[in-house]
Amino acid sequence: MLKVGVIQLNTGNDVGSAVDTAVAYIRAVAADGATFISTPETTHLMEMDRAAVLRKASHEDADKGLKRFRALAVELGVWLHIGSLIIKVAEEKLANRGFLIGPDGEIEARYDKLHLFDVDLPNGETYRESRLYQPGENAVLAQTPFGQLGMTICYDLRFPYLYRQLAVAGANILLVPAAFTEKTGEAHWHTLLQARAIETGCFVIAAAQTGLHDTGRKTFGHSLIIDPWGTILVDGGVNPGAYVTQLDLAKVAQTRQTMPSLSHGRDIRVTVSRGGVGTK
Repeated sequence: MLKVGVIQLNTGNDVGSAVDTAVAYIRAVAADGATFISTPETTHLMEMDRAAVLRKASHEDADKGLKRFRALAVELGVWLHIGSLIIKVAEEKLANRGFLIGPDGEIEARYDKLHLFDVDLPNGETYRESRLYQPGENAVLAQTPFGQLGMTICYDLRFPYLYRQLAVAGANILLVPAAFTEKTGEAHWHTLLQARAIETGCFVIAAAQTGLHDTGRKTFGHSLIIDPWGTILVDGGVNPGAYVTQLDLAKVAQTRQTMPSLSHGRDIRVTVSRGGVGTK
């Protein structure tokens, strides 16, 4: 059994204030017995202005928020997953980087978001993450005493092959911290997360940003914890908050025995049919 906490935030554009808020919620779920705690994407900064985000972001070794989170993990004796921080990696380039911090304060795993959100939404919203962010190069499977964690971030959710690869490699929990837009969240958030749990037979923990942010952007909220059968155990709704539940990790093996689709995968080629004849 694993008692987990998920944090739902309305992060603003002041790093210090955002870290204070996250720390308070982390303390609350730790006091309620959570030993693994997850926070959303961009935990300590939601900033849309290019010049401002480059000014406010820090290199990893100088990031004051990360230092506080590492110290907090030691103080509370918990595993702390910071869904992502905006980390400077070059003079004008950033990484959207998730961190898994152990109870000793050491960074056990890092993950840079693989898939960047370059879209034009029907409501007129436009996003071009690739103009500022450097994509990751590798999927990351983090080892812990309670299992293997597949680390992903937000837009990655729309690429099911990533989650299948993580599950085949041994993941029993998938992490999907996010700042889903209100528009796309209403349409797809619950469906996609339940699908990833069902397809892989994994628990899914998805800590989310919510509400109207300082930048004017609206995010969907509804942090979710989902079991391997696709049942929603926690739904955080639309307000900032902190939620705790207990996971029976034996359900992963039980579900995969009942529905062994992970072991039935095949390497296939696509053929194009012309006149009833398939051609390579």
